[in-house]
Amino acid sequence: MIYKTGVRIFISAILAAIFLLNSSLIFAQHGSESTTHKSAMKKEADEEAFKAGEMIVEHISDAYEWHIITIGHTHVSIYLPVILFDKGKWHVFSSKHLHHGEHEYEGYHIAKAGFNQGKLVRTDENGREIRPDYDISITKNVVAILISSILLIWIFISVAKSYSRRKGHAPKGLQSFLEPLIIFIRDDVAKASIGPKYEKYTPYLLTIFFFIFFNNLLGIVPFFPGGANVTGNIGVTGVLAAFTFIITTISGNKNYWMHIFNMPGVPWWLKIPVPLMPVVELMGVFTKPFVLMVRLFANISAGHIIILGFVSLIFIFGNITPVAGYGVSVVSVAFGIFMDLLELLVAFIQAYVFTILSALYFGMAIEEEH
Repeated sequence: MIYKTGVRIFISAILAAIFLLNSSLIFAQHGSESTTHKSAMKKEADEEAFKAGEMIVEHISDAYEWHIITIGHTHVSIYLPVILFDKGKWHVFSSKHLHHGEHEYEGYHIAKAGFNQGKLVRTDENGREIRPDYDISITKNVVAILISSILLIWIFISVAKSYSRRKGHAPKGLQSFLEPLIIFIRDDVAKASIGPKYEKYTPYLLTIFFFIFFNNLLGIVPFFPGGANVTGNIGVTGVLAAFTFIITTISGNKNYWMHIFNMPGVPWWLKIPVPLMPVVELMGVFTKPFVLMVRLFANISAGHIIILGFVSLIFIFGNITPVAGYGVSVVSVAFGIFMDLLELLVAFIQAYVFTILSALYFGMAIEEEH
C-alpha cells in the first residue's frame, strides 16, 4: 500500500514537472519572438506581458465564472448565474454576458481595482463605482461548497450504510480510511477537550473538521471540481468561526460568565472603579472566533500564493530569455512540488487546529466550578 502511494506521488510529481517545463518552453519561445521583433511589436509585447500579481489574485479570489483553461485566446469556462437586486429591481443573467470581466451588461461590470475589485458594480453619474443593494450570485466558491457538501453527504451516508451492513466485522474500503479520523476527533479532540458532555458537540466538531479538510484538499487539485479557494475565503472562514462563537455563547454556564465579568482571584482594583479585567475578558470572547477566522484564511491563502509565485517565476524569466526560463523552471518545479506535498500536511493541520480550538472553547464554556 505504501509502495503504491509512493509510486502515485512520484508519477504526479513527474507529470507536474513536465507540465511546468512545457509551460516554460511556450513562454520562453514567446519571449524569444518578442526579442526578434522588438522594434515592431514593443507595444503589443508590453500589453501581453505576464502579470504575476493579477494571475495570483485571480486564482485565489472568488469569481462569477469557473475558469477551466485558456487555449490560445479561447477561454473555456463554466458560466454561473448572476443574481442582483438593485434600486428595487432584480437583475438575473449569465456571467457569459460579462465576457470574462471585460464587458458591461445591464449597466454592471466587474471592478478592476480598489476596494470592490472582482465584484460587480455600477457607475453613478459622478463616476463612482457602487455595489448593488444585494448580490446573491452563484459564484465559484458557492458552487465549490455545494459540490463538496454533496460529496461529503454521499461519502458519510455510504459509510453509515456500510456500518449497518457489516456489524461486528472489520472496516473495509472507505470505511477503514475514515474510521481512524472519526475516532481521533471523538476521543483525542472532543472527549479530551470538553469532558463528559462531549457527545453533544461531537457531530459539530466532526462536521467542521471534514468540511475544512475536504475543501483544503480540493483546493490543491488544479482542475475542476478542484481549484476553488473555499477555505482561503475570509467570508467562509468567518461563517465557520461565527458558528463556533454562537455555540460557545449559548453553551456558556454560570461559572463561565462569572469568570468573564468577575474573575475569582483578581484584585478588586482591577475591577473597580474601572472594570479593566472584565473588559479584557469580554474582548476575549470576540477575539477568539476572530483568530479562528483569520488563522484558517491566512494559512490556506498563503500556501496557494507561494505555489503560484513559484509557477510565475517560470513565466516571468521565460519572457526575458529562453535560457532563464529553463534555468528557473528547474528550481520552481522542485519547490512547487515540495510545497504541494507540504500543502497536504497543512490541509490536515489547519482542519485539526480549527476543530480542537473550537472544542477547547466549548470545554471552557461548560466547565463546572471545582
